[in-house]
Amino acid sequence: MSANNPPGGQDPNRTTAYRWNQEQPPENPASHGQPYPPQQPPYGQQQYGQQGSASYGQQAPYGQQASYGQQPQGQPYGQPQYGQQPYGQQPAYGQQQPSYGQQEQYGQSGWQQQGPDGFGPAEPAKKGRKSWIIAIAAALAVVLLGGGAVWAVGAIGGGGTQPHEVLPPNSVAYVRFDLDPAANQKLALFQIAQKFTATKDVFKGDDPRQALFEAIKKDGDEDLAKIDFAKDVDPWLGSRIGVAVVPSGGEEPDYALAVQVKDEEQAKAGIAKLMGKDKYGLAFRDDYALITSEQAKADKYAAESGSLAQNAEFSDDLNALGEQGVMSFWTHLGEIGKLAKSGMTPQEAKALEQVKNARFTGALRFDSAYAELAGVIRGGEGLTDGDVPTTNLATLPGSTAGALSISGLDQVITKKWAEVEQSAAASPEVKSFIDQAKTNLGLQLPDDLATLFGKNLTLAVDSEGLDGNQIKGGVRIVTDPAKAQTVADKIEQALTSGGQQAPKLAKIKGDGTFTVATTDEYAKKLSEDGNLGDSETFQTAIPDAGNATFGLYVDLDKVEKYYLQSMEGDDKANAQVLRAVGLSGKTSESEATFSLRVLFN
Repeated sequence: MSANNPPGGQDPNRTTAYRWNQEQPPENPASHGQPYPPQQPPYGQQQYGQQGSASYGQQAPYGQQASYGQQPQGQPYGQPQYGQQPYGQQPAYGQQQPSYGQQEQYGQSGWQQQGPDGFGPAEPAKKGRKSWIIAIAAALAVVLLGGGAVWAVGAIGGGGTQPHEVLPPNSVAYVRFDLDPAANQKLALFQIAQKFTATKDVFKGDDPRQALFEAIKKDGDEDLAKIDFAKDVDPWLGSRIGVAVVPSGGEEPDYALAVQVKDEEQAKAGIAKLMGKDKYGLAFRDDYALITSEQAKADKYAAESGSLAQNAEFSDDLNALGEQGVMSFWTHLGEIGKLAKSGMTPQEAKALEQVKNARFTGALRFDSAYAELAGVIRGGEGLTDGDVPTTNLATLPGSTAGALSISGLDQVITKKWAEVEQSAAASPEVKSFIDQAKTNLGLQLPDDLATLFGKNLTLAVDSEGLDGNQIKGGVRIVTDPAKAQTVADKIEQALTSGGQQAPKLAKIKGDGTFTVATTDEYAKKLSEDGNLGDSETFQTAIPDAGNATFGLYVDLDKVEKYYLQSMEGDDKANAQVLRAVGLSGKTSESEATFSLRVLFN
C-alpha cells in the first residue's frame, strides 16, 4: 500500500499523515513504544475533552516515518491526529489565509483579515485580477511570526480529485493548496491562535475561502470590490487549487490553473466577473476549471488523455514525501533550469548538469505543538561520496541551548577541492586566503582542512553561563584526534610566532573525537555523552535524530530571558509563545530530506 493510501477503507485519494512507506499502522504497541492512537469521531460528532494517550514528536527514520497522530499525555482529543480521521473528515485549517502580501487569521469566531506582511511572490506595482488568482495558487504558505501573527493550517481533507489529476502530464512545476478545513483541526489550531495577541481576538466568519477572497478583494481594483462572495463566488467555488508550469517550446513557459468548482455554469459567470477585462482561456475537466492564458491552451489541457498524476516520477516523489499537508509543491529542477539556460554562465550550466534529473518535493503541515516545512530532493547525482555518518546531537549535554551538527564535510572538501582551486584562480580574494593558509599557517590543503571538519562537526553553546563573562561553547569533531591536535598546534604556533596571542582554549582528545571548548569544564562536558536526546522538546524539534546527517537546534525557552528583556507589550508576549526551532535531515548519494519545525509553548 502506498504512503498515500490509508488503511481501513478510507478514500485512496486522501493522503495519510507521516506514514512513510509503511505497509500498515503499528498493531503492537511495543514496536514503537506507544499505543496506536484512537480513531477520531466523524465530522460533526467531535467529542471535546477526550484525551489521546500516545506521546508525540517521536518519529521513525525518513522513509519509515511514524503516524502524525501520536500526541502527548493529556492532549485534548481535538488536537490533530494526521492520518487517523475517518473518511469524510476534513483537514484542519489555520489561523490565517494567504493573500498576496497579507495573511488571514483564524480564531475564536472564525476568519478575519490581519495586517502583518505576508509571505509569497513580490507584489507587482499594479495588481490585475488574473495575477491575483495565479498568486494565490503559487504562493508558498509558511508560518508567520512577524508581528506575532501565525498562519497555521492542518492536513489535507477528504477524498476526491486532486488538482494534479487534471493538470498536464508534462508539467515541470506544481503547487497545490487545499482550503477544506476539519472541525477537529480547527479546534487544535484555534488553541495555537489563542497564544498570540495578533490572532486571539480577530475572528469573524467561519469560511476560509471567504477570508481568502476578502483579503484579495481588499487590495483589488474597484470592479473586484463590487463582487459579493456569497452571491458571485460561494455557489461555485470548491476547496482545492493547483497551478502548474508547462513547457511551451519557447523561452516563456505556459501555466495552467486548476480551481475546484461545484457548478460549471455558475463558475463560468463567477470567473468572468473575477477576471474582468483580462484575457484568459477556460475549460472544465473532472469538476475543475482550467484557466490559462489562451482558450486554445485551456481546451488542449482539458482534452489531455493523461495528467500529472500519471507522471511516475511525480507520483513516486509524493509517496516519498508522505503527508502533503495543506500546501505541497513539486519541481523538476533540471527542466526548470532549462527554461533559463540561455542566460546561464558556464559555471551555472555545469551546476545544472548535476541536477538535470533532480526533483524537489515539499509540504507545509501542522501538529498542535509545531508547524513543519518538510521536503525531499530525489534524483540527484553525487550529493555525497559514499555513506555519511549520522549527527550526534542527541548525545550533547542536556543543558545545551543551541547546536549545529553537520556530517560528511570532510568528503565534500576532498571531493570538491579541485573545483575550489579552479574557482579561486578567478577570485583574487579566495586565492589569497588559500595561499595564506598554506604559507602563514603551514596547512596542507585539503587534508588538514578535512581533518578539522571531520566526519562530523558539532558546534554547541550551553545554557549555563550565558549571563556570565565567559560563554560555555565548543566544538566536537569526529576525526583522527592526533591529526586534529597537530593541525591545531600548527595554527596556534603560527599565531604566536606572528606576535598574536592565541586564544586560550581547552582541548580533549577522545576515542575518535577531538573537542575544543572555551573552558576546561565545558570541554570535558562536551566530550562525554550527554542526555539532550531525552528532552521532549528536542525529540519534537529534531525528529529521527538518530538517522539525521545534519541538524540545527535552538531551545528558545532556555535563552528567551536574554532577548525578552529588550522587548515589551505584544512583541514580548508573542515571543514567549515560541518554544524551539529545529532543522534536520538526511543526505545520501542521490537523495536528501529535510524537516524545519517551529515549536510553540
